[in-house]
Amino acid sequence: MTPTSSADRIAASALATLIILQTVMLASLYAGVPPHPPAATPLFGIGPLIGASLSAATAALVLGPRSTPAGRWFGLIAAALALVSFGPQKFFDPQFAIIWPAVIGGQIACAVLVWAFCKGLQGRGATA
Repeated sequence: MTPTSSADRIAASALATLIILQTVMLASLYAGVPPHPPAATPLFGIGPLIGASLSAATAALVLGPRSTPAGRWFGLIAAALALVSFGPQKFFDPQFAIIWPAVIGGQIACAVLVWAFCKGLQGRGATA
């Protein structure tokens, strides 16, 4: 999919940002390179969560993060899943001093995706 407008390119770049950040996190986990996410958390395995998030971001990118209803929803789902890794709770993480670039970058990308979702609904009507 080739984004046609500036807003489409912005949304696509936010998805690419999340895909790259989460791929690096997953590679760090498998390689054991600090700082890396824990191998498992009490409620879920981090690998499957990152896999689901990468899949949603890729689906949104392919479908068009602003041009199709499914693309907008997959973008919003990708943002929500990414916030598990990059959300505001990370400001209280003991490793924040060394992970802040990924956290800030992830939060900006998520904010852009929420903006693209709302802008897509606004431009096409709530039924699109």
